[in-house]
Amino acid sequence: MPGFAHESMLVAHEKLLGLDRERVLAAVLPVLRAHHVEGVELLWRTDRDGRVLELTVEHPTARRPGEGITVELCSEISRDLSTALDVADVIPGSYRLEVGSPGLERALYRREDYARFAGQRARLRLATPLDGQRSFDGVLHGVDDTGGVLLETGRGLLNVDFATISSARLVFEWGRPSPERASRRGTRRPRTGRGQPSRAPKRST
Repeated sequence: MPGFAHESMLVAHEKLLGLDRERVLAAVLPVLRAHHVEGVELLWRTDRDGRVLELTVEHPTARRPGEGITVELCSEISRDLSTALDVADVIPGSYRLEVGSPGLERALYRREDYARFAGQRARLRLATPLDGQRSFDGVLHGVDDTGGVLLETGRGLLNVDFATISSARLVFEWGRPSPERASRRGTRRPRTGRGQPSRAPKRST
């Protein structure tokens, strides 16, 4: 599919084990583009209520996690994505579709994340120890010309090799203004024809 690899960058992190990744993304990406948002996470998982396709979204220019992501926007994305997935018929059987913001302690996946959220606190965990330490908390200072992540800690300004970061996320600081959090959750009717009723969508703030 021409351009597919580049377009998939609209989703920073995927976990679609058991699904046809390319067909799912082919349904998801046009919806993201139409609403001028990017996907932070696209996860296929199971919880005690059944199977769930979870999508978290944000505006590509947002400087705070969840900035500008409203309940109404999540509802519109959920509606359009539900239709697209139905047309593609890529997920058989019953599942729930959840669309929301990534939350205040948003995970960081790409170099662009560290640059965009410069000035905010973050926690990094490294696969390879730096000066004998694997976990670091501090304030992001973006990335340098070589792509290294700059983090101001109590030990000074560290330059962390991006390739050594195993996980990272923003750290919410109490007392600072927080963006609106929004999500849209809905239960899909089963396609098995067993008549399981749908539940009304839930909203959380």
